[in-house]
Amino acid sequence: MNTFPSSTFFSAPPDWGWLIVLYFFFGGLAGGCYFLAALIDVLGRPEDRPLARLGYYIALPCVIVSGLLLTIDLGRPLRFWHMLIESNTFRPMFKYWSPISVGAWALLIFGIFALISFLAALVEDDRLTWPAGRKFRPPGMLSAVFAMIGGFFGFYVAGYTGVLLAVTNRPIWSDTPLLGMLFIVSAASISAALMILLARRSRSTMPGLLALHRMDGWVIALELIVLIALMISLGPVFRAWLNAWGLLLFFGVIVVGMLLPLALHWRRQWLGERNVTAAAALVLVGGFILRLVIVFSAQQV
Repeated sequence: MNTFPSSTFFSAPPDWGWLIVLYFFFGGLAGGCYFLAALIDVLGRPEDRPLARLGYYIALPCVIVSGLLLTIDLGRPLRFWHMLIESNTFRPMFKYWSPISVGAWALLIFGIFALISFLAALVEDDRLTWPAGRKFRPPGMLSAVFAMIGGFFGFYVAGYTGVLLAVTNRPIWSDTPLLGMLFIVSAASISAALMILLARRSRSTMPGLLALHRMDGWVIALELIVLIALMISLGPVFRAWLNAWGLLLFFGVIVVGMLLPLALHWRRQWLGERNVTAAAALVLVGGFILRLVIVFSAQQV
Protein backbone atom coordinates (compact mmCIF):
# COMPACT_ATOMS: atom_id res chain seq x y z
CA MET A 1 0.00 0.00 0.00
CA ASN A 2 1.26 3.46 -0.87
CA THR A 3 1.44 6.01 1.91
CA PHE A 4 0.52 9.67 1.52
CA PRO A 5 0.70 12.58 3.98
CA SER A 6 -3.05 12.67 4.44
CA SER A 7 -4.41 13.47 7.89
CA THR A 8 -7.66 11.70 7.06
CA PHE A 9 -6.42 8.25 6.06
CA PHE A 10 -8.31 6.37 8.77
CA SER A 11 -11.00 4.17 7.24
CA ALA A 12 -11.13 1.20 4.92
CA PRO A 13 -12.47 1.82 1.40
CA PRO A 14 -16.28 1.51 1.13
CA ASP A 15 -15.94 -0.92 -1.80
CA TRP A 16 -18.08 1.20 -4.10
CA GLY A 17 -18.20 -0.15 -7.63
CA TRP A 18 -19.84 0.46 -10.97
CA LEU A 19 -23.31 0.86 -9.48
CA ILE A 20 -22.18 3.89 -7.48
CA VAL A 21 -20.35 5.36 -10.48
CA LEU A 22 -23.56 5.07 -12.50
CA TYR A 23 -25.56 6.46 -9.57
CA PHE A 24 -23.31 9.53 -9.45
CA PHE A 25 -23.60 9.95 -13.22
CA PHE A 26 -27.38 9.62 -13.51
CA GLY A 27 -27.92 11.62 -10.31
CA GLY A 28 -25.89 14.45 -11.81
CA LEU A 29 -27.92 14.28 -15.02
CA ALA A 30 -31.21 14.27 -13.10
CA GLY A 31 -30.37 17.25 -10.93
CA GLY A 32 -28.60 19.17 -13.68
CA CYS A 33 -31.32 18.74 -16.32
CA TYR A 34 -34.04 19.75 -13.88
CA PHE A 35 -32.07 22.78 -12.72
CA LEU A 36 -31.45 23.93 -16.29
CA ALA A 37 -35.10 23.35 -17.19
CA ALA A 38 -36.18 25.40 -14.16
CA LEU A 39 -33.84 28.24 -15.17
CA ILE A 40 -35.30 28.22 -18.68
CA ASP A 41 -38.83 28.24 -17.27
CA VAL A 42 -38.17 31.14 -14.90
CA LEU A 43 -35.77 33.26 -16.97
CA GLY A 44 -36.31 32.08 -20.54
CA ARG A 45 -38.66 33.18 -23.29
CA PRO A 46 -42.00 31.49 -24.02
CA GLU A 47 -40.54 29.97 -27.19
CA ASP A 48 -37.83 28.28 -25.07
CA ARG A 49 -40.33 26.20 -23.11
CA PRO A 50 -39.96 23.09 -25.36
CA LEU A 51 -36.32 22.95 -24.24
CA ALA A 52 -37.41 23.21 -20.61
CA ARG A 53 -39.85 20.34 -21.11
CA LEU A 54 -37.03 18.26 -22.57
CA GLY A 55 -35.08 18.82 -19.37
CA TYR A 56 -38.01 17.60 -17.30
CA TYR A 57 -38.44 14.58 -19.56
CA ILE A 58 -34.81 13.64 -18.89
CA ALA A 59 -34.81 14.36 -15.15
CA LEU A 60 -37.49 11.88 -14.07
CA PRO A 61 -36.07 8.73 -15.74
CA CYS A 62 -32.60 9.66 -14.51
CA VAL A 63 -33.68 10.15 -10.91
CA ILE A 64 -35.56 6.83 -11.02
CA VAL A 65 -32.49 5.04 -12.38
CA SER A 66 -30.21 6.67 -9.81
CA GLY A 67 -32.55 5.69 -6.98
CA LEU A 68 -32.70 2.09 -8.21
CA LEU A 69 -28.91 1.93 -8.52
CA LEU A 70 -28.46 3.24 -4.99
CA THR A 71 -31.00 0.76 -3.64
CA ILE A 72 -29.52 -2.23 -5.46
CA ASP A 73 -26.04 -1.35 -4.18
CA LEU A 74 -27.20 -1.77 -0.58
CA GLY A 75 -26.39 -5.09 1.01
CA ARG A 76 -30.10 -5.64 1.67
CA PRO A 77 -32.00 -3.57 -0.93
CA LEU A 78 -35.44 -4.28 0.54
CA ARG A 79 -34.44 -2.40 3.68
CA PHE A 80 -33.90 0.88 1.82
CA TRP A 81 -36.99 2.36 3.46
CA HIS A 82 -35.13 2.21 6.81
CA MET A 83 -33.17 5.26 5.64
CA LEU A 84 -36.42 7.23 5.67
CA ILE A 85 -38.67 5.55 8.22
CA GLU A 86 -37.96 4.26 11.74
CA SER A 87 -38.58 0.52 11.77
CA ASN A 88 -39.96 0.51 15.33
CA THR A 89 -42.27 3.51 15.28
CA PHE A 90 -42.77 3.88 11.50
CA ARG A 91 -42.20 7.60 11.89
CA PRO A 92 -40.14 9.64 9.43
CA MET A 93 -36.45 9.48 10.32
CA PHE A 94 -34.39 12.53 9.47
CA LYS A 95 -30.85 12.94 10.79
CA TYR A 96 -29.77 16.47 9.88
CA TRP A 97 -26.20 15.69 10.95
CA SER A 98 -25.93 12.75 8.57
CA PRO A 99 -25.15 13.53 4.89
CA ILE A 100 -26.57 10.13 3.93
CA SER A 101 -29.90 10.80 5.67
CA VAL A 102 -30.14 14.32 4.25
CA GLY A 103 -29.25 13.02 0.81
CA ALA A 104 -31.87 10.25 0.93
CA TRP A 105 -34.62 12.73 1.80
CA ALA A 106 -33.39 15.23 -0.80
CA LEU A 107 -33.46 12.50 -3.45
CA LEU A 108 -37.01 11.54 -2.45
CA ILE A 109 -38.30 15.13 -2.44
CA PHE A 110 -36.56 15.89 -5.70
CA GLY A 111 -38.12 12.77 -7.21
CA ILE A 112 -41.58 14.11 -6.34
CA PHE A 113 -40.83 17.43 -8.02
CA ALA A 114 -39.39 15.62 -11.05
CA LEU A 115 -42.53 13.46 -11.34
CA ILE A 116 -44.95 16.40 -11.18
CA SER A 117 -42.89 18.43 -13.66
CA PHE A 118 -42.70 15.42 -16.00
CA LEU A 119 -46.48 15.02 -15.94
CA ALA A 120 -47.03 18.77 -16.35
CA ALA A 121 -44.72 18.77 -19.38
CA LEU A 122 -46.79 15.96 -20.91
CA VAL A 123 -49.92 18.02 -20.32
CA GLU A 124 -48.41 21.07 -22.03
CA ASP A 125 -47.43 18.86 -24.96
CA ASP A 126 -51.04 17.58 -25.11
CA ARG A 127 -49.87 14.04 -24.39
CA LEU A 128 -51.71 13.72 -21.09
CA THR A 129 -55.09 14.88 -19.82
CA TRP A 130 -54.64 16.43 -16.40
CA PRO A 131 -56.25 19.88 -16.10
CA ALA A 132 -54.42 20.74 -12.88
CA GLY A 133 -51.11 19.99 -14.55
CA ARG A 134 -51.17 23.23 -16.54
CA LYS A 135 -50.90 25.16 -13.29
CA PHE A 136 -47.35 23.87 -12.92
CA ARG A 137 -46.29 25.23 -16.33
CA PRO A 138 -45.55 28.88 -17.18
CA PRO A 139 -46.85 31.49 -17.10
CA GLY A 140 -48.00 31.87 -13.52
CA MET A 141 -46.72 32.41 -9.99
CA LEU A 142 -47.28 28.80 -8.93
CA SER A 143 -45.23 27.43 -11.81
CA ALA A 144 -42.35 29.84 -11.11
CA VAL A 145 -42.26 29.02 -7.39
CA PHE A 146 -42.54 25.30 -8.11
CA ALA A 147 -39.69 25.46 -10.63
CA MET A 148 -37.45 27.39 -8.24
CA ILE A 149 -38.02 24.99 -5.34
CA GLY A 150 -37.57 21.96 -7.58
CA GLY A 151 -34.49 23.56 -9.11
CA PHE A 152 -33.03 24.03 -5.63
CA PHE A 153 -33.42 20.32 -4.87
CA GLY A 154 -32.03 19.49 -8.29
CA PHE A 155 -29.00 21.68 -7.57
CA TYR A 156 -28.55 19.94 -4.23
CA VAL A 157 -28.79 16.44 -5.71
CA ALA A 158 -26.29 17.35 -8.43
CA GLY A 159 -23.64 18.41 -5.91
CA TYR A 160 -24.59 16.19 -2.98
CA THR A 161 -22.52 13.24 -4.16
CA GLY A 162 -19.35 15.31 -4.14
CA VAL A 163 -20.11 16.58 -0.63
CA LEU A 164 -20.81 13.01 0.50
CA LEU A 165 -17.36 11.93 -0.68
CA ALA A 166 -15.73 14.91 1.02
CA VAL A 167 -16.99 13.89 4.49
CA THR A 168 -15.51 10.39 4.25
CA ASN A 169 -12.10 9.52 5.64
CA ARG A 170 -10.45 8.55 2.37
CA PRO A 171 -7.49 10.13 0.57
CA ILE A 172 -8.39 12.47 -2.31
CA TRP A 173 -12.07 12.60 -1.27
CA SER A 174 -11.41 14.20 2.10
CA ASP A 175 -8.29 16.17 1.15
CA THR A 176 -10.03 18.86 -0.91
CA PRO A 177 -13.07 21.08 -0.28
CA LEU A 178 -13.79 21.36 -4.02
CA LEU A 179 -15.41 17.99 -4.82
CA GLY A 180 -18.92 19.34 -4.31
CA MET A 181 -18.26 22.30 -6.60
CA LEU A 182 -16.67 20.06 -9.22
CA PHE A 183 -19.67 17.71 -9.22
CA ILE A 184 -22.11 20.63 -9.53
CA VAL A 185 -20.27 22.19 -12.48
CA SER A 186 -19.81 18.79 -14.10
CA ALA A 187 -23.52 18.04 -13.66
CA ALA A 188 -24.35 21.29 -15.44
CA SER A 189 -22.01 20.52 -18.35
CA ILE A 190 -23.14 16.90 -18.91
CA SER A 191 -26.82 17.86 -18.49
CA ALA A 192 -26.58 20.66 -21.05
CA ALA A 193 -24.72 18.26 -23.35
CA LEU A 194 -27.40 15.59 -23.07
CA MET A 195 -30.20 18.11 -23.67
CA ILE A 196 -28.34 19.42 -26.73
CA LEU A 197 -27.72 15.92 -28.04
CA LEU A 198 -31.33 14.78 -27.68
CA ALA A 199 -32.73 18.02 -29.09
CA ARG A 200 -30.48 17.76 -32.13
CA ARG A 201 -31.28 14.11 -32.71
CA SER A 202 -35.01 14.79 -32.55
CA ARG A 203 -34.53 17.51 -35.17
CA SER A 204 -36.98 19.67 -33.25
CA THR A 205 -36.88 23.46 -33.51
CA MET A 206 -35.85 24.88 -30.13
CA PRO A 207 -34.79 28.54 -30.25
CA GLY A 208 -32.94 28.30 -26.93
CA LEU A 209 -30.69 25.49 -28.14
CA LEU A 210 -27.95 27.80 -29.45
CA ALA A 211 -27.87 29.72 -26.17
CA LEU A 212 -27.64 26.44 -24.25
CA HIS A 213 -24.74 25.39 -26.47
CA ARG A 214 -22.91 28.67 -25.78
CA MET A 215 -23.56 28.30 -22.06
CA ASP A 216 -22.18 24.77 -22.09
CA GLY A 217 -18.93 26.07 -23.55
CA TRP A 218 -18.49 28.47 -20.64
CA VAL A 219 -19.45 25.77 -18.13
CA ILE A 220 -16.86 23.37 -19.59
CA ALA A 221 -14.19 26.06 -19.22
CA LEU A 222 -15.28 26.63 -15.61
CA GLU A 223 -15.20 22.89 -14.96
CA LEU A 224 -11.61 22.75 -16.22
CA ILE A 225 -10.63 25.60 -13.89
CA VAL A 226 -12.31 23.90 -10.90
CA LEU A 227 -10.62 20.58 -11.70
CA ILE A 228 -7.19 22.24 -11.86
CA ALA A 229 -7.91 24.04 -8.58
CA LEU A 230 -8.94 20.72 -7.03
CA MET A 231 -5.66 19.11 -8.12
CA ILE A 232 -3.68 21.98 -6.61
CA SER A 233 -5.69 21.81 -3.37
CA LEU A 234 -4.73 18.14 -2.92
CA GLY A 235 -1.13 19.13 -2.27
CA PRO A 236 1.13 16.09 -1.76
CA VAL A 237 -1.89 13.76 -1.98
CA PHE A 238 -1.96 14.53 -5.71
CA ARG A 239 0.69 11.80 -5.99
CA ALA A 240 -2.19 9.32 -5.70
CA TRP A 241 -2.98 10.21 -9.32
CA LEU A 242 0.55 9.66 -10.63
CA ASN A 243 -0.51 6.33 -12.09
CA ALA A 244 -2.95 4.86 -14.60
CA TRP A 245 -5.84 6.69 -12.94
CA GLY A 246 -4.05 9.97 -13.47
CA LEU A 247 -3.50 9.15 -17.13
CA LEU A 248 -7.21 8.32 -17.49
CA LEU A 249 -8.08 11.58 -15.75
CA PHE A 250 -5.85 13.58 -18.08
CA PHE A 251 -6.73 11.96 -21.40
CA GLY A 252 -10.30 10.84 -20.68
CA VAL A 253 -11.55 13.84 -18.71
CA ILE A 254 -9.34 16.83 -19.53
CA VAL A 255 -8.49 16.09 -23.16
CA VAL A 256 -11.58 14.18 -24.37
CA GLY A 257 -14.20 15.68 -22.07
CA MET A 258 -13.01 19.30 -21.90
CA LEU A 259 -10.29 20.43 -24.33
CA LEU A 260 -11.72 18.75 -27.44
CA PRO A 261 -15.27 20.03 -26.81
CA LEU A 262 -13.89 23.53 -26.20
CA ALA A 263 -11.95 23.32 -29.46
CA LEU A 264 -15.12 22.28 -31.27
CA HIS A 265 -16.96 25.23 -29.69
CA TRP A 266 -14.34 27.64 -31.01
CA ARG A 267 -13.73 25.98 -34.39
CA ARG A 268 -17.22 25.28 -35.64
CA GLN A 269 -16.07 24.62 -39.18
CA TRP A 270 -14.13 21.48 -38.23
CA LEU A 271 -17.05 19.04 -38.40
CA GLY A 272 -19.73 21.27 -39.86
CA GLU A 273 -23.19 20.35 -38.64
CA ARG A 274 -21.75 17.58 -36.47
CA ASN A 275 -19.68 19.97 -34.38
CA VAL A 276 -22.38 20.51 -31.77
CA THR A 277 -23.35 16.85 -31.38
CA ALA A 278 -19.72 15.69 -31.31
CA ALA A 279 -18.87 18.19 -28.58
CA ALA A 280 -21.92 17.12 -26.55
CA ALA A 281 -21.06 13.43 -26.87
CA LEU A 282 -17.45 14.04 -25.76
CA VAL A 283 -18.64 16.00 -22.71
CA LEU A 284 -20.85 13.09 -21.65
CA VAL A 285 -17.97 10.64 -22.03
CA GLY A 286 -15.65 12.88 -20.03
CA GLY A 287 -18.24 13.40 -17.29
CA PHE A 288 -18.66 9.66 -16.84
CA ILE A 289 -14.90 9.05 -16.76
CA LEU A 290 -14.51 11.82 -14.16
CA ARG A 291 -16.82 10.00 -11.75
CA LEU A 292 -15.15 6.70 -12.56
CA VAL A 293 -11.69 8.02 -11.70
CA ILE A 294 -12.78 9.79 -8.52
CA VAL A 295 -14.72 6.80 -7.15
CA PHE A 296 -12.18 4.08 -7.94
CA SER A 297 -8.84 5.87 -7.54
CA ALA A 298 -9.39 6.89 -3.91
CA GLN A 299 -10.39 3.35 -2.96
CA GLN A 300 -7.23 1.84 -4.41
CA VAL A 301 -4.75 4.04 -2.55
